[in-house]
Amino acid sequence: MRLMIIFDLPTETAEERKEYRHFRKELINEGFVMIQYSVYVRVCSNSTTARLLEKRIRNYLPSSGVVQSLMLTEKQYNDMHFLLGEPIDDIRNSSDRTVIL
Repeated sequence: MRLMIIFDLPTETAEERKEYRHFRKELINEGFVMIQYSVYVRVCSNSTTARLLEKRIRNYLPSSGVVQSLMLTEKQYNDMHFLLGEPIDDIRNSSDRTVIL
């Protein structure tokens, strides 16, 4: 299971930039990895874990902007295609990235 966080936050004022940095730092501390600007993803063991993580993220949401979450199975995530001019060999979109403890 993957939890994807997609956000669009304002950065016009110093306070908004501070909230943006804090939110991004908290996502990274929770184990999220940036796959694209303002798109972060994390592997979760099951949907219950993903829901609990989503609830934790609600604790440090910025006061303005849009934050969206999307829960995906590994199959759905692996079906994502990177549309580029030249194909790249990358592990961001494969199960090779999964760490088994």
